[in-house]
Amino acid sequence: MKANVHGHKETRTRTGIKILLTSLSAMVAETSTFPIDLTKTRLQLHGESQPLSSSTRRPTNSFRVAAGIVRDQGASGLYKGLSPAIIRHLFYTPIRIVGYENLRNLVSADGSLSLSSKALVGGISGAIAQFVASPADLVKVRMQADGRLINNGLQPRYKGPFDAFNKIVAMEGLGGLWKGVLPNVQRAFLVNMGELACYDHAKRFVINNQISDDNIYAHTLASIMSGLSATMLSCPADVVKTRMMNQAASKEGNVMYKSSYDCLVKTVKIEGLTALWKGFFTTWARLGPWQFFFWVSYEKFRQISGLSSF
Repeated sequence: MKANVHGHKETRTRTGIKILLTSLSAMVAETSTFPIDLTKTRLQLHGESQPLSSSTRRPTNSFRVAAGIVRDQGASGLYKGLSPAIIRHLFYTPIRIVGYENLRNLVSADGSLSLSSKALVGGISGAIAQFVASPADLVKVRMQADGRLINNGLQPRYKGPFDAFNKIVAMEGLGGLWKGVLPNVQRAFLVNMGELACYDHAKRFVINNQISDDNIYAHTLASIMSGLSATMLSCPADVVKTRMMNQAASKEGNVMYKSSYDCLVKTVKIEGLTALWKGFFTTWARLGPWQFFFWVSYEKFRQISGLSSF
């Protein structure tokens, strides 16, 4: 009986340490790559609902968007919305990472699952985590998009993350914090299906085939492979999610998109199929470094804390 109690206490302690370490690693990764995420969001909103033939719709790319932000708002403009992004990851990352590991070990004690099983476990963990963290993600997207108003000489909608939370609840109700939650959860399912399963599987492949030991080289190779697969799967859902979360109801209660499906159809009809992969390279450029910073930090923190490799 005492052994059982001791075992449960030790498991809770290890879980608590993992939650702390994932939060710290996510903060490192998010701060390091946030300017790329901001550029991606602005790029995905560029030309929204403007036909391909529109004279007001000028072609752009990631470098032009980033240069425009620095020119109009200074270097600090690249970190617009960082605080809600950090808040989001304090919920999102621990739930998905620790949840995935626990579910994986529950299904198979030695973690030797098939890639498809890992993908399913990763998707479920990511979907649950994103549902919980969706309000913070909404605020992050709104604050990032506010920079476009500043560029046009208009006042931003929100003064800060807490002001954004209050205004959204006051104008759109509590449910407004979960606007776009469906595409958000769909994207999280796809991202984590690709990211977690691919990282886990790729790292084991690299180690088992003696390409590298369980070190920074294995972690880097695995993070690059998982970043590419996650981007390919999630980019369309990410575009829809960004547009759904950015739209705020007018005074009359009208919105541009009635649902995720409506957003998907209108985007393809007006801007073409390729619009669903807007910001693909920016997304990949962000996911790759993000995962590198996260996984290298997390694996190192685990080693220092006396925990086994992920």
